[in-house]
Amino acid sequence: MAQLESIKAELEAGGAQLIYIAAEKGEGWFKPGQFLAKNPISFPFLLDEDRAITKAYGLYHRLGKDAIHIAHPATLIVGRDRKLQYIYRGDNQNDRAPVEQVLQALSKE
Repeated sequence: MAQLESIKAELEAGGAQLIYIAAEKGEGWFKPGQFLAKNPISFPFLLDEDRAITKAYGLYHRLGKDAIHIAHPATLIVGRDRKLQYIYRGDNQNDRAPVEQVLQALSKE
């Protein structure tokens, strides 16, 4: 989140809006409410409590060395036509889309 938060103004200047979606229950292990109180962000934060979005985009991570029943970290760009333009699916919980790649994909939109 911090990685993209730092370039939010640049993204918005290009017509993009950031939205964060977590495959987590409101009262789950991650405790999103508590986390956001300590680490505020300036864009919408949504919960995919039943993992429907996570599964629809092939991001569900049932079992792995560093994850159980959560999502692979991912960055998606949905175009103005509501079609998926870009997706980056992390191989592990620390693997994030390179900022340069995100900006390049946005410039094509």
